[in-house]
Amino acid sequence: MFSAATLTTFVVIVLGLFLIPGPAVLLTATRTMQGGKKAGMLTGLGIATGDFIHTLFAAAGLSAILVTSATAFNIVKYAGAAYLVYLGIRAILEKPADPTLPKAASATPLQTYRQAILVEVLNPKTALFFLAFLPQFVHPEQGSALVQFMVLGMIFVLMSITYTTGIALSMTLLGKVTKRLNWLGRWSGKMAGAIYIGLGVKVALQSR
Repeated sequence: MFSAATLTTFVVIVLGLFLIPGPAVLLTATRTMQGGKKAGMLTGLGIATGDFIHTLFAAAGLSAILVTSATAFNIVKYAGAAYLVYLGIRAILEKPADPTLPKAASATPLQTYRQAILVEVLNPKTALFFLAFLPQFVHPEQGSALVQFMVLGMIFVLMSITYTTGIALSMTLLGKVTKRLNWLGRWSGKMAGAIYIGLGVKVALQSR
């Protein structure tokens, strides 16, 4: 269904995005600092659950478009590529965000998990990202688009769980490291921007 090159590219790009501090990282770190490793891991699980829900919506909606018209699907795909380039340019131009962890109210384990799901599901930027990101790796001629969307989404979710769990388990070490790597906060936006733009350009230049 997927070529080795496609899967490798997808995994590398997702890894690159994970390694750049973002809302999911900050939320996981905050909950870990507040409630310990269990709270951090539950937060990561909630974020991954939210990502899976976004995958379901993207898969159902975009697969329906593909069934209706391959041309319409390509329009959505290239519109997504343009959106990724836009995100990249905006990320490069934005001023570095304050690396200070936000304060969060205390919560039970179940509340922690549910809040993380809601934060991720109700984030319109996340929804737009999935609608723009996943289609770049779906090739209808290689099989069911719905199945391809779900496979890519599950890979993303499993990688997300692994990453946030790692953050929760190594929060103390990460805290010491990040204090010595202040440059990462200054350059994280530009790094993310380069990844977004690179993906968008890749789609624009690839042969049909």
